[in-house]
Formats: sequence, C-alpha cells, structure tokens
Amino acid sequence: MPDRGVCGRLWSLGGREDPSRDGKKGWTQVTEHISTASLKRQAVFWLATVGTLVLFLYVFRAVLLPFLAGLALAYFMDPVADFLERRGLSRLAATVFILLAFLVLFIIALAVIVPILATQANELLARLPGYIAQLQGLIASLSVETTWLAEHVGIDVDSLQSSLDELVAQGAGFLTTLFQGIWSSGKAIVDIAGLLVVAPVVAFYMLLDWDKMVARVDSWVPRDHVDTVRRLAADVDRAIAGFVRGQGTVCLILGLFYAIGLTVAGLNFGLLIGLFAGLISFIPYVGSMVGLVLSVGVALVQFWPDWIMIVVIAGVFFAGQFLEGNFLQPKLVGGSVGLHPVWLMFALFAFGTLFGFTGLLVAVPAAAAVGVLVRFAIEKYLDSDLYIGSSEASDDASAVD
Repeated sequence: MPDRGVCGRLWSLGGREDPSRDGKKGWTQVTEHISTASLKRQAVFWLATVGTLVLFLYVFRAVLLPFLAGLALAYFMDPVADFLERRGLSRLAATVFILLAFLVLFIIALAVIVPILATQANELLARLPGYIAQLQGLIASLSVETTWLAEHVGIDVDSLQSSLDELVAQGAGFLTTLFQGIWSSGKAIVDIAGLLVVAPVVAFYMLLDWDKMVARVDSWVPRDHVDTVRRLAADVDRAIAGFVRGQGTVCLILGLFYAIGLTVAGLNFGLLIGLFAGLISFIPYVGSMVGLVLSVGVALVQFWPDWIMIVVIAGVFFAGQFLEGNFLQPKLVGGSVGLHPVWLMFALFAFGTLFGFTGLLVAVPAAAAVGVLVRFAIEKYLDSDLYIGSSEASDDASAVD
C-alpha cells in the first residue's frame, strides 16, 4: 500500500478514515450549516494562528534559513524513511542511510557542477560589457536597413533604437549588479556555510522524530478545532507535496534539457543559462521566456549573421515548451494543485520582500497553504448565515424538522 504521508498519519491519529484514499474531493464534500457566531469564532482563531506564524517568521527571518531547509529535507524524506522502516530497518538506521546518501549525491553534484557554473558566471561578467557594445552596434546596423518602417508603418527608427539601447543597458546593469551582489556578499557566504552545516543536523533530528512531532503537535490543537485542523493539514500536505515534488521534477528535467541542448548547439554559457531557465520554470512561461531572451541575446553576438544557429538556439526553448506543456505538466503535476501563476508570483515577491532569501524558500509552500485556507474560508462562508441569510436558514431547519 502506498505511503499516505502526513495526510494519512494525521487522520489516523483521530481514528478516522483518510478522505484522500477514495475518489472524492475529500472533506470539502461534507459541509454542515454554520451560524454567523461560529463563523466569527473560527475566523478569529485562524486569523490569530496565521498572524502568529507570520510574526514568528518575520522576527526570526535572519536565522531561519538552515532550519527551514532542514525541515524541508525531513518533510520530503519522511516517506522514504517510512518505506525503509517497513522493509525492516530501524528509524535510526533509515535516517542515517537517507541523509548519508543525500549528502554524498549533494557533494558529488557540487564538485562537478558548481565549478563549471562559477567559471561560466565569472566569464559572463567579464564579457558582459563587450556583449552590450556588440548588441548596440548590431541594433545600429539594422536600423540603417529598416528605414521602410518609418515610411510604411510610421515608426520612428531613431526613437526605437534609442529605446532598445536604453533597455539593453538597463538590463545589463541589473544583471551585473545581481551577479556581483551574489558573488561578493559576505552574508551570502555565511548563509551558505550555515546551510551546509546546520541544515543536515536539523534534518537528522527532525527526520528521526518526525512521527512523534506530528503526534505532539496534534495533541496541542484545541479539541474544538482538531478535526478541522487535521483536514486542513491533509489538504495542505497534498498541495505542497503535489506541487513541489511534481514541479521540482519538471524544473529538473527542463533545466537538463535546456542546458544540454544549448551546450550541444555550441552556445557560450549554455550550461549556466539552461540550468537557470530550468530553475525558474516553476513559474509558468517565465523560465522559458527569460532563458529565450538571454540565449538569443548571446547567440546574436556569437553567431551573427548566421541566422540558422540563432533559430536553432531559439528552437531549443520552443521544444522545451512543447515538452513541458504536452508531457511533463500533465504527467507529473496535473491540474489538482490549485496554484495560479499570478498568485505564485505574488507570493514570491511578497515573501521575498518581507523575509529575504528565506522568504523565497517558503513562498511556494506558504502559497499552497494560504490557498487551502482561502478555499476553506470560502466553503465556510458559503454555508453560513452571513451568505445564506437567516430566513432561508430557518426555512431549511423547519423543513428538516
């Protein structure tokens, strides 16, 4: 029988059948009429809970990164630990085996990939001013041959060239500042060191005691709300696991596809651009668009006037979009996650502004959790006197009597 994860364990704690095991939508199918007073009490409880959590994250945002990373590792490795336990290993042995395997793979990846990416990033920074000058020269040479735009379309070519030059300069300046900030920031180095040292330790202890912690947290929930909390936890678990595991696999496949395709095509910095485009592909269309613009910009400088190679570079991203839309997304993610792209981008900007890099890490699970809570609130509102009206509710009650 497949592992039901946190969802199944929370329901088993209450001696209830997990609604995710049948083919229905789960707890949202079962509703009961709610009075306005009850709705207000529940609203106060949930607003206080969410407010306390946000305040905690904001106050301790500077030190949360390794602990959240350890928590995420423990959360996603817990089904593997449960699987190994069912195969006869003790919880301690399963935890040690999982973390050792993860660390070995992580170190190998760092030793092989990071030096190449660092070299390409430094080389890109060194070549960026020259690339800008070449692109501006290319735009100037093209504008000489496109005077027909002004004659037939009514476009001011000089104004268009000035705008393009300004756009290229601003974009290049932003990229230069971004890369220099990343590579020269002492705080970033400290954060990475803390992440590599503290996160595995946190993950070890949390993975070792995960089931006990879930049971302990369940025992702290107010008894009036325990069933609701368990049901919400089940929905949040499904949303986070479905999106992060599914979309994470999509991003990994796309990153490898773009990186290999651009490298084979001979594009400078193809590995760096491809992996970066795949990394941000969890926001629909953003990864492919950013990667397309960067790669075509480099291709124009590198291959001009060979239009065939430029088309080949662009074709890598069009092929990636076809692969994602027709195969990866339907098979690995599906349509049940419920994270709209606009809501996801808002969460990234909001949490990134409030909590920095730590906020970017928690933005996706937080967006999934908030989405579940909003749907829950709407369900309660639609079944309350505030929406139905007291007269209709009284008529329904009389009909039942």
